[in-house]
Amino acid sequence: MIEVHYENVYFSGSVQGVGFRYTTLQVAKEFEVTGAVANLADGRVQLEAEGNRKAVNAFISTVEERLHGYIRKVERSSEKRPARFSDFRIQ
Repeated sequence: MIEVHYENVYFSGSVQGVGFRYTTLQVAKEFEVTGAVANLADGRVQLEAEGNRKAVNAFISTVEERLHGYIRKVERSSEKRPARFSDFRIQ
């Protein structure tokens, strides 16, 4: 299996009910990344992204730039792992 760069990101702030997931999906189309974005019960949004390191980092930076007015805190973790996603989707 091919290993990819994987990032798990949690966004806190006013991130639900503002089009955060839809905007993230649109941004994902600009990059060669796969993954998912989901609202969590605790009010955060979770973003999972995989691909090459440069594309994943650029994607996450673009999400942060476009939605900065809603984000109060960002928590990121990363690892190398086999690819688990085939596309990018809202969950």
